Amino acid sequence: MRGVTLDCADPQTLAGFYGALTGMRELFSTDEFVALTDDSGCDLGFQRVDGYRAPQWPGQDVPQQFHLDFRADDLDAMEELALELGAAKPDHQ
Repeated sequence: MRGVTLDCADPQTLAGFYGALTGMRELFSTDEFVALTDDSGCDLGFQRVDGYRAPQWPGQDVPQQFHLDFRADDLDAMEELALELGAAKPDHQ
């Protein structure tokens, strides 16, 4: 796989979140698209979509569209970092 691109309302903000979370660096950026990369060769892209509505899980008002998993040496530390960066944790988790 070469890369994954996520639809979003604000590519710069979402790329900033994932860059800080994963250590990936910016490959290139426009107002409409940001690409992050690392030494693995798999890029992570973020593209602006007008009227974008973020998925809500586990509810299905806006169904889950994609599930992105990362490896972490310390899951608790990764969760803490994600929350510090603005991630939301569902009540049931």
